[in-house]
Amino acid sequence: MVRKQALAIASSLLEEVELKAFTYCDPDDANVLTATSTAGCTSGAHVDGMGPDTTPPSVTAETRYTEPRFDHVNDYNTFSMGSGTANPDIKTVSGTVIPELADYSASVSVEATSPVDLAGVAPGDELKITVLVSHVPSGVTVRLQGYRLRYAPRTP
Repeated sequence: MVRKQALAIASSLLEEVELKAFTYCDPDDANVLTATSTAGCTSGAHVDGMGPDTTPPSVTAETRYTEPRFDHVNDYNTFSMGSGTANPDIKTVSGTVIPELADYSASVSVEATSPVDLAGVAPGDELKITVLVSHVPSGVTVRLQGYRLRYAPRTP
C-alpha cells in the first residue's frame, strides 16, 4: 500500500510538471511563442532559467501554491515538499495540506540532457524530469522520470 501511494504521488507530480511550458522565454513574455532563442525574449528578465522566477516582471517569486504560480517546467527544479523538507506537508496545487500523506516527501529535479538521450532532438531542446517520493518510516522510495521537449516556436 505504501509503495502504491508513493507511486500515485510521484505520477501526479510528474504529470503536473510535464504539462507546464518549455519555451525559450517565460510564458509571461509577449514573444513566448515566436522566440527562436533566448535573445528573442522581450527582456533578460523573461528568459526562463532553472528554478522559480524571482526577477521582474515577477514582484515575488513564483510558487506552486499561490500567484504568481510556476508556469514553466524549469520552475520546478529543486522543488520539494513533505516530511523533512522546507515545505513540511504534501499539498495540493491550491495549497491544501493532505494530512494522510504526512509521512511522505517528494522532490523534483529538472536537468538539460544531451541529444543522445532522444535521437533527433536538438541540443538544449529536451529536459529530463525526475520525481523522487519517499515514505520516511518504511524507507520505501519511488523514482519516476519523464522528458519534456521544447515545443515553441514551431519552425519548419
